[in-house]
Amino acid sequence: MTKITHEFELYGKSYRLETGELAKQATGAVVVSQGDTILLTTAVVSKERRDLDFFPLTVDFIEKMYAVGRIPGGYLKREARPSEKGTLTARLVDRPIRPSFPDGMRNDVHIVITTLSCDQVNQPDVISIMGASAALMVGGVPIEGPVAGVRIARAKAEDGSIDYIVNPTFEEAEASDLNLTVAGTKEYISMVEAGADEVCEADMIAALEFAQEAIGAFCDEQQKFLDKCTIEPKTYELDQPIPEVVDKVDGYYAAMEAALKDADKQSRIAKVEELKDEIKASFTDEERAMWGREIAAACKALEKRAMRTMIIETGERVDGRANDEIRPLYIKPHYLPRAHGSGLFQRGQTQVLSVVTLGMLNEWQRLDTIDPAEGKRYIHQYNFPPYCTGEVGRMGAPKRRELGHGALASRALEPMIPNEEEFPYTIRVVSEVMESNGSSSMASTCGSTLALMDGGVPIKRPVSGIAMGLIQEEGKTVVLSDIQGLEDFLGDMDFKVTGTTEGITALQMDNKATGLTFDILARALQQAKEGRAFILQKMLDVIPEPRHTTRSTAPRIVSIQVPTDKIRDVIGSGGKVIRGIQDETGASVDIQEDGTVFVGGTGESVDQAVERIKLIIKVPEPGEEYTGRVVSIQPFGAFVNLLPGKDGLLHISRVAKGRVEKVEDVLNVGDEVKVVVIEVDDRGKISLDRLDKPEAPARAEGASEGDGEHFQRRERPRRERSERSDRPRRPGDNGGRKPRRHHDAE
Repeated sequence: MTKITHEFELYGKSYRLETGELAKQATGAVVVSQGDTILLTTAVVSKERRDLDFFPLTVDFIEKMYAVGRIPGGYLKREARPSEKGTLTARLVDRPIRPSFPDGMRNDVHIVITTLSCDQVNQPDVISIMGASAALMVGGVPIEGPVAGVRIARAKAEDGSIDYIVNPTFEEAEASDLNLTVAGTKEYISMVEAGADEVCEADMIAALEFAQEAIGAFCDEQQKFLDKCTIEPKTYELDQPIPEVVDKVDGYYAAMEAALKDADKQSRIAKVEELKDEIKASFTDEERAMWGREIAAACKALEKRAMRTMIIETGERVDGRANDEIRPLYIKPHYLPRAHGSGLFQRGQTQVLSVVTLGMLNEWQRLDTIDPAEGKRYIHQYNFPPYCTGEVGRMGAPKRRELGHGALASRALEPMIPNEEEFPYTIRVVSEVMESNGSSSMASTCGSTLALMDGGVPIKRPVSGIAMGLIQEEGKTVVLSDIQGLEDFLGDMDFKVTGTTEGITALQMDNKATGLTFDILARALQQAKEGRAFILQKMLDVIPEPRHTTRSTAPRIVSIQVPTDKIRDVIGSGGKVIRGIQDETGASVDIQEDGTVFVGGTGESVDQAVERIKLIIKVPEPGEEYTGRVVSIQPFGAFVNLLPGKDGLLHISRVAKGRVEKVEDVLNVGDEVKVVVIEVDDRGKISLDRLDKPEAPARAEGASEGDGEHFQRRERPRRERSERSDRPRRPGDNGGRKPRRHHDAE
């Protein structure tokens, strides 16, 4: 295959699509680039179709550390399982690509996106969607495309106007109050992912409309690239409904409608499964052997049609609620007595327990990814165990769904988390789904708000969330509030919205309907706003504001400022001093490069550690009195420890009243002595005088004459010494001493 390249520029950034040089044995392979961020996207479709009742699509996003010139962390120094960011990017590609395949596709499809180069400027995730679409279409796979994705940020001009930024750099995205990712075709939107700092509904709709225009521009450029390629269309056998089967199954419509009308999830499932077994039993053994998969598909289609028709024609949902009605709520903060913060939130048969744990800033999560971000201090994790849906299954590493829901809840709350200057803690929230019947991610958002407020985290404003649904049938459209699992599975849209009283903080939408207009989206957002407000008020009725203090079980963290030239003193040689403080007090000490010291612990440990640090950095001043300990004795005096790391010199002339021959005659190492600071020179050297001086010990009998003469010389009056020096000296006369050379001065 000849190498084909298409370069283009859109919205101030340069892009490139290439094929025909790399991975030529794949069904389709495309290299997609933005700046020096380069990704290889491959698509392979199996030749055999699978006997499954779902479409087997797998998307993998592979982060290669060589792309950013780094060696992977860990013992093996090799990329292992995907990072959380890699998994979320794979989901970002899967969600708009999956609905573009034809119904009934049962061949395995594997899309692999490999980062070849990342310039740490242009983000690699969104352009992966365009790369996946182009790889499939170059390979002749029959998808409804081209499909593209864009990320939208916004910047406010000086005149107050708003400028949209398409596919912003990392720096541009960081400065924006909106991080909106939208994917779809030129005609309709199929996926939305957003984090926002309280953006209003009208502004969000405007950003979505702009995103749709941008997607159309990228689809046009992708089509220009495809037009340059020689594409051999491929055909795949699709599951097709069999008229005899469909007609027979449709005869059970009334029974299916009756089975669906049950507010209890498990009871409803049991009734529907019992009916499906009855339908299957109505076929002969030969028919079941020949049409087994088609019968199951027809039963599923019947359930979908009955649920949707019920809503469209009667306005009645399976649990009897109105379209905008919220399920019954149960809200309980401080559910766990020993946790730093906790909250139980239940909506219908969806129940989530969120738990907050507070830690030191040095416990932040470090990230080993290709992104510039090194880590995060707000960590939100979501667990979905099998028992929450009454099923059995394996417990292990979090699955893609769990990572995605945790990321959504994290985006919802992150704008409301106080900065580290206001609240110097690492914050971890874990949401445990206790039971699930739809909207568990939104229940996680609400439960986590309760837990944060219960834990005394001073969030800016409380956040609530709701999942919206959509049914489009026979030209009619119904927007559903607070959808449950069945309405998500059989409906046309899953639209999750979180926010405060001031605006939206997060969005997530997966859309199957091609007739979704912006008027319908605006209607859904308005209905979501009303639902969020209702839920939030119920939460505030139980806990009106965050606790004013953290709970007694949580660590207390105090910050103090240390002069940068004193950091070394606090740490000590090889960390000896700081380890000693932590071991003796039980507190944790974290020192920043700017001299900020965070001290955390429980009980009196924090105050004790802070006092130790203050003593270390304190500079004694003249006139201050101390009770110190002799740590060293020299011929000229004794060194006395005043404060941790602070020694002063007590000169031999000041250790006692009168003449002292040797310091050891008066002091020993380890003695306590009361002293006063008399001088601190420019180099920080401290001179001391002893308080309550004892009398000097009497001279030993038999002292040498030399000693006496020496004493006399020292005590000779100043006048005599000055008189002796009155003799005029000749030039060069040095009193008989050999003159020192300059280099001998030391």
